[in-house]
Amino acid sequence: MPKLIRLTASGAEWVDDRFTTVTDDEDVPHGDVIISLKRYLAEGEALASNSRDVGVFLEPGEAVEALAYDLPRIPVVALTFGKYRDGRAFTEARLLRERFDYAGEVRAVGPSVLREQAVFMVRCGFDVFDAADGSTPEQWAATAGRFRHVYQRASDGREPVFAERAHAERAK
Repeated sequence: MPKLIRLTASGAEWVDDRFTTVTDDEDVPHGDVIISLKRYLAEGEALASNSRDVGVFLEPGEAVEALAYDLPRIPVVALTFGKYRDGRAFTEARLLRERFDYAGEVRAVGPSVLREQAVFMVRCGFDVFDAADGSTPEQWAATAGRFRHVYQRASDGREPVFAERAHAERAK
């Protein structure tokens, strides 16, 4: 079973991937699956009715808004980082968390899921990573927690430094 990295409040850990990612030209196996947006829109209802969890992966350029009404029953949305320079998955993760209040797993997948971007991925709402660089959970946790202060509000709920300063001033 493939291993993924899940960030937790106390660090990070290896987790087994209970989902099988299925391409559009493959037959759907038994068990929990992650399928493309196109396939989900065509077959998602039937697949989910077979007592299985059905997740969706989005390629860069596919809008998460297409899943808006189905999000409460989708356990995982996998967002693809196809190229290092392509940041659209960051936007989609933030939309999932902030606009749609998605509480399920937001997974970073693809050849450009790199530890150097862990801080930004976590701030946007990602919580599980299929690390493309061979790094360990400990390395991801260290990178994700590298900076003590943040300068703007984001999906991770961390208090920005200006709010910390305001609290300190009021406490005087």
